Amino acid sequence: MTGDDSERLITHVRSALERDLAVSIEGEASKAFLGPRADGELLSTRGHTGIIEYRPDELVVTARAGTLLSELDAALGAENQMLACDPPRFGGKGTLGGAIAAGFSGPARPWQGSVRDGLLGVELVNGHGERMQFGGQVMKNVAGYDVSRLMVGARGTLGLILSASLRVLPRPEYTRTAVAAVDRVEACSRSLNLLHKPFPISGSCYVDNHLYVRLSGNEAAVEDASETLGADLEVEESFWGQVRDHEHPFFQGNRPLWRVSLARGSSLHSENYQEQLVEWAGAQVWAYMDDAQSQIEFGEGEHATPFRNVAGDSSKSISTADKYVRRLKAAFDPQDIFNRGMVV
Repeated sequence: MTGDDSERLITHVRSALERDLAVSIEGEASKAFLGPRADGELLSTRGHTGIIEYRPDELVVTARAGTLLSELDAALGAENQMLACDPPRFGGKGTLGGAIAAGFSGPARPWQGSVRDGLLGVELVNGHGERMQFGGQVMKNVAGYDVSRLMVGARGTLGLILSASLRVLPRPEYTRTAVAAVDRVEACSRSLNLLHKPFPISGSCYVDNHLYVRLSGNEAAVEDASETLGADLEVEESFWGQVRDHEHPFFQGNRPLWRVSLARGSSLHSENYQEQLVEWAGAQVWAYMDDAQSQIEFGEGEHATPFRNVAGDSSKSISTADKYVRRLKAAFDPQDIFNRGMVV
C-alpha cells in the first residue's frame, strides 16, 4: 500500500511540540538494534510510502520516506538502474528515510559515492513544526551549504524526513569478484593502491585473510583489470549482498561491534585481526571490541560508532565532531523532540 501520510505526520509533530513531548521516529525498525535508544512517542512512517516521481532519462528518483528500499530496487531495476550508494537492507528490510537517517553506504562507496553524495534534496518537518524543502532534483554547483545533506547520518535528530530525491546510476553490464589470499600488511598496501588505479572497482573487502575486489563495467575492462590484479580465486556476487546487509558470518558474533571510520592510509591496530572486517579500501572497519575509546587513538575526522551489542556509556558515538552535532541539534530542534537521547 502506498500513500501520502504527510498531514498526519506533521500534525503529530506539532502536537508533540505543544505538549512538550519527544517523538521516536521509526520506519521498518530494521536498525532498531543501534544504540542509544531514542525516547518519546512512536512516530511511524510506514504509511507514508510510494515513489513520487522517477525520471530514468535524468537519473533521478523521488520517493516518500517510508518507501521500502526493495520497492525502489524493483522500480529502478526495471529500467536497468540502481541507487548509487547501495544502502544496506538489514534483515531484508529498510526504508528510504532510514537509509538517509543512518547514512550507511554499501561496498561501492569510495567509487560510486555515499548516501550524502547521491542525495539531491529532501522535504522535512523541522523542530518548529514547519514543513521545509531543501535542494532539488538536479546536482547544482552553488554557493552555501546544501542543508539536505545534513540529514544524512543524523539519525532523525534534526527533523522528520518526508521525502527525498536521489541520484541513480545505470547497472553495470558485467561484474566479477577477484579474491587473493594475503596477510594484513599486504592487504592494506593493496587496498590503498587500488584508490590510485584506473580499474572499474565497485567494492573492496578484507576478511579472513582474503582481499576481495569487485570489478564492474564493460566485460573487456573488467577482464583486463582482473588479469592485472592477479587474483587466484573467485566468489559469487551474493558475497557483496551478505557484506552490505551484515549477513556474512563475520557479523554473527555476539561481542560488542563497532563501526570505525579512518582517514585514507590509516589502519586500525589490534592484537586480533580476525575480529575485523575492512571495507572501502581501508576507510571503514567493523571491529569487535569492548571499548573503542580506550583502544583507539583517533586522528582528525576519524570516529567510532557503536553498532551492535554495545551497552551503557560505551554506546555513545566517539567523534571529534560531536560539538558541531550539538550545535546543529540546537538550531534545528531547540525543544529536542526528535529522537531525544541520541545526541549527548
